[in-house]
Amino acid sequence: MSAQPVLTGVWCPSVTPFDSNNNLDMDALGRHFSRLSQSGIDTLLLMGSIGEFASLTQQERLLLIREARQLSPLTMVANVSSTCIPDMLQLANAAWQSGFDAVMVLPPYYYGQTQKQLLSYFKALDKQLGGKWFAYNFPARTGCDLTPNLVAELAAELPNFIGIKDTMDCLSHNRALIEETKKVRSDFTVLSGYDEYLLPNLLAGGSGVISGLNNIVPELFARAMQAWRADDLAQLCEIQQHIGKLMAIYSIGDDFVTTIKTAVARRFGSMNAYSRNYGGELTAEQCEDVDRLLS
Repeated sequence: MSAQPVLTGVWCPSVTPFDSNNNLDMDALGRHFSRLSQSGIDTLLLMGSIGEFASLTQQERLLLIREARQLSPLTMVANVSSTCIPDMLQLANAAWQSGFDAVMVLPPYYYGQTQKQLLSYFKALDKQLGGKWFAYNFPARTGCDLTPNLVAELAAELPNFIGIKDTMDCLSHNRALIEETKKVRSDFTVLSGYDEYLLPNLLAGGSGVISGLNNIVPELFARAMQAWRADDLAQLCEIQQHIGKLMAIYSIGDDFVTTIKTAVARRFGSMNAYSRNYGGELTAEQCEDVDRLLS
């Protein structure tokens, strides 16, 4: 029997709460994780893009890794991406010691990378990470694309490379990743990084989605996976249309991280909306837009 992907379904890339002094708010993170843990989703991703990892100090990232694991029984993955490999390895080691299920890594960013460079980078990194890892493809932020052929080549050679988050607004790219990696690995996970691509990803043979909306409506995405597994096409269509409407939240305000945090704060009162992305605070009118969208 062919091996199947292990870390599948719907993931929440959790926001990172800050207090009024701009420090990590671990109490708020605990409240957030408690709600997410009861929602029916499958996995929590710590310190993704929506988790503002790029604004965190190394010590803050280590603290989050060491403290967050005990806040939820869900499968948990830590994004350890950095432009400094020793920092990445320190974060990965902390993740293994804390009981994380895998880590996630972006390709090098700032400097543009050729496909040859990316192959060399990930092969060298794989030897040092010490456990299971996901790649994170986000060309809009890194300036380079993890192409389907490149990912398939790495997947064929590196058993600890178990999946990829494809944050590219292109269904054909996500589909091609699924098709090419299936040629070499039946247990490789391909997840979409765009909320509304959950159903297209599954229909193409993928494994699910890592969705920022799961910070707000995780139950909706959990129901989608339940409907998928039950072959309930009518409910899937209804949920897909609902997700499509909710995508409008990413157009409210100047900064989607602050907007998502504002939505969590207004709907659940579990945290405030403070972000380290300057200038993204919502106006009263924009807050009303968020409330109407989620009503």
